Amino acid sequence: MITDLALSGLLDTARTARRGVGAFNVVLLEHAEAIVQGASAAGLPVVLQISENCVRYHGGLAPITSATQAIARAADVEVLVHLDHVEDPELVAEGIDLGVDSIMYDGSHLDYAANVEATRVLSERCHAAGIAIEAELGEVGGKDGVHAPGVRTDPADAAAFVAATGVDALAVAVGTSHAMQTREASVDRELIARLHDTVPVPLVLHGSSGLSDEELRGAVAAGMTKVNISTHLNGLFTRALRDVLDDRPELVDPRRYVAAGRDAVAAETARLLTLLHA
Repeated sequence: MITDLALSGLLDTARTARRGVGAFNVVLLEHAEAIVQGASAAGLPVVLQISENCVRYHGGLAPITSATQAIARAADVEVLVHLDHVEDPELVAEGIDLGVDSIMYDGSHLDYAANVEATRVLSERCHAAGIAIEAELGEVGGKDGVHAPGVRTDPADAAAFVAATGVDALAVAVGTSHAMQTREASVDRELIARLHDTVPVPLVLHGSSGLSDEELRGAVAAGMTKVNISTHLNGLFTRALRDVLDDRPELVDPRRYVAAGRDAVAAETARLLTLLHA
C-alpha cells in the first residue's frame, strides 16, 4: 500500500514531462505477475487496474485485490493498485478500507448533475483516506456516454467537471472506444492538446488497445498521461495459451500453458511502458 495520493504524484510528474504512464488490467493473478515482471524489465512504474467486472468474476474485491497488492509490494519498481470503472459506491468504500492506491469512479451512467454530486462526495472520501480518484463526465448534453463512437469531450465541460468534483485525473473521449481487438483507431490530437491546456489535472485515455504504436505516441505527445490498455494484452495472453494447447493437446497442468500467456503479457508490458515513456 502506497496511497497518499501516489497516483496523483506519479501522473503529475509524467504530465509535466509529456510522458505516458501505462495502466494495465488484472483479470487473473497471472496478469498481475506478468505486468509487474514487464515493468521491472523496463525499469518503469506501472498501474495495476482491477475493474468492477473483474471483482464480480472473482466473487469479491478482497481476494484479487489483496493478492495484487502483495505482488505490487514485492516489486522493485513503483507499482500502484487502482480500481477501474467502479460504479458501486460501496465498492469504493471497500477499496478505501483495503488501502488501494487510487480509484476510478464511473458515474457515466448517471445524468450530469447526479454524476457531479456523486463524484464530489466520493472524491472527498478518497482524499480523506489519502487515495487519488479518477472520473469521467459521462453523458453531457445528451451524449451517449463518454466512450461511445464519435463522442468527444468538450474542454470547457471537462474543466468545469474537475472544478466541481475535485478529482485528480479525468478520462476523456478523443476517439477511442473500449474492447477494440484491432489496433486501427485514431485519436484527435488537436483536441487532446486543447484538453491538456484547459483541464488542470492529468488526462486519462481509456480504450487504448485500439491504437497503434504511432497513435499511442501521438496521444502522449499531445497531452495524454495515463494510458489504459486491457483487451490488447488479453488477446496476446489468449493467443499464447491457444498456441501451446494446439501444439500439445495432452497437457492438463494449467501451469504448463498459462505460463506462456504470462510471458507474452510481460514482454508486451515492458515494450509498451518503454514506448509510452519515450
